[in-house]
Amino acid sequence: MSSSRPIPTSFSDLLKKCRRSALKLELRDVYLPDDPAYVAWRKGDREETFRLYAPWTEQVREAVARGVSVRRARVVSEPVSDYIRFEHAVTERVNVAGGERIRWVPRSRTFDLLMPGCDLWVVDDEIALFYFFSGQGESAGSEVSGDPSVVSRCAAAVEAVWNRGIDHADYRP
Repeated sequence: MSSSRPIPTSFSDLLKKCRRSALKLELRDVYLPDDPAYVAWRKGDREETFRLYAPWTEQVREAVARGVSVRRARVVSEPVSDYIRFEHAVTERVNVAGGERIRWVPRSRTFDLLMPGCDLWVVDDEIALFYFFSGQGESAGSEVSGDPSVVSRCAAAVEAVWNRGIDHADYRP
């Protein structure tokens, strides 16, 4: 992604243009409590949950097929929230099935790390896309940066968290 071109502001557009890597850092214990996939899961309708996430799984599968490494580190409080229990339950069929590598990081393993104050994606070590949420987990906007110093600090933070994580197959909430 050349810095002379406009930076896409949606993750979907960023992932379509991604060439090497997409790294996600998640820091919250609750997201979008009215998300239809989460609501379906809480009602016991697992197939509806997976149907709603199918576009994400396919988008990641396409990126991985192009050679993009997609990794996600989830920092979680323990004992985990109901929402994190939901994320863990769907990760195999939603994220891993698309080719994402997922690590779970108990918050107690991160006490000495410096991390951004919000969730973010780092794409190709060139772009950082930050996500903001309300205290209840509702979306509160996003911000994108191509500033090399911001992106490199964020990439280093994600890597530090990733290195402390537990692979999805081994993590038990």
